[in-house]
Amino acid sequence: MSLAARLEALLLRHWWRPRRTALAATLAPLESLYAGVSRRAAEVQPQRAPVPVVVVGNLIVGGAGKTPTVIALVRALQAAGYTPGVISRGFGRDGDGVHDVRPDASPADAGDEPLLIRRRAGVPVWVGRDRVAAARALCATHPEVDVLVSDDGLQHRRLARDAEIVVFDERGIGNGRLLPAGPLREPMPATLSRGRFVLYNAPAPTTPLPGVCATRTLGDALALEDWAAGRRGEGVALATLRGRRLLALAGIASPERFFSMLEAAGLEIERLPLPDHHDFAALPWPAGTPEVLVTEKDAVKLAGRNAGGTRVWVVGLDFALPDSLVQDVLRLIAPPRTR
Repeated sequence: MSLAARLEALLLRHWWRPRRTALAATLAPLESLYAGVSRRAAEVQPQRAPVPVVVVGNLIVGGAGKTPTVIALVRALQAAGYTPGVISRGFGRDGDGVHDVRPDASPADAGDEPLLIRRRAGVPVWVGRDRVAAARALCATHPEVDVLVSDDGLQHRRLARDAEIVVFDERGIGNGRLLPAGPLREPMPATLSRGRFVLYNAPAPTTPLPGVCATRTLGDALALEDWAAGRRGEGVALATLRGRRLLALAGIASPERFFSMLEAAGLEIERLPLPDHHDFAALPWPAGTPEVLVTEKDAVKLAGRNAGGTRVWVVGLDFALPDSLVQDVLRLIAPPRTR
């Protein structure tokens, strides 16, 4: 494990304890510095995109379920008559420039999450460090788009937004401290401002903020080659994998959530947690492993690879957004254009 990975693991152990540890207390002066930088960053003048914008993001570092929320929101907007597009920074990709994400793009060019959104949602996706430029470029190229979903854009204050969905998972806010003493990217608000809604990727709320809970389900298991080719109807029910020797791996922010859902489906698995956005420069499973279960986020980086005789199954995570949340968002954006 690299020094950076060891440092990340150390911080995570301290961040997600309910009380502030000695390490978190030592980092408190840097927390104050971060708070000052965040306040100044929030003072920028927001710029409008050509169409309404709905931001999906976290108050915490790492993932809490943003990507499946974006995909579910895109589908809900389509059902309501909109033609959505998605913008994202594209964490982990090479470069910061603005460009579109093609279905056959590489994760190095697009980022793993934008590429997954493009393949699953089938809508225009543009990436760029400058979200305003990405929004304008997408709308100029796709004039049919009448609403944008900004993936992980909560702290990108330059982009004006009509609604925000803040996603929390089972971990809540950990020790409640700001970076680097804790996992918070911005101070925890006492109340929700107008246009900001909370979605819990958990069975019940995990912070004092009022919100609704997503319904989470695992899809069928798709062979990696079928998943990469878009053959979604070729999957097998998870129940058919019961009683087999299975290794489950996940390079996501909360691997245990994926593992627990597989076990709840009746599968006996060996767990292999990996760092979030793991690059899969080398295959992480031992030679001779018969079958492996992976998330879709990992599958975008494994597609086309020689799996060394191992059968790789891709198991997708699907969200169902409560109708009350969808209606709250729809009330804040303009009616869809007449076709």
